[in-house]
Amino acid sequence: MKTCLVVDDSKVIRKVARHILETLDFNVEEAADGREALDRCSSQLPDVVLLDWNMPVMSGIDFLTALRRSENGEKPKVVFCTTENGLGHIQAAIDAGADEYVMKPFDRETLQSKLQIVGAA
Repeated sequence: MKTCLVVDDSKVIRKVARHILETLDFNVEEAADGREALDRCSSQLPDVVLLDWNMPVMSGIDFLTALRRSENGEKPKVVFCTTENGLGHIQAAIDAGADEYVMKPFDRETLQSKLQIVGAA
């Protein structure tokens, strides 16, 4: 079973994402900020990271930069999932190593489509 780490400071978003991902046969872990997510990745890398941009402690972009620099950090597929829809944000995410970008709010079909694009669904 594939694994997904959902990184978002909103408990509601984490719960919604977990529900969708579990229906897509993912084993789901959660983190409330980038630092917690980085700690989880250092112990075991997930197949996919669903990542929010704006979070306390460590932002999504800072997490992604640190992840990609870490040992085997290029392996997880990273899908940014955020309300930030400016071209500058999307380009910054791609430049930092994001594989895909999805806008909040999202639904099962949208998320499944993005996961298929990155080869994780």
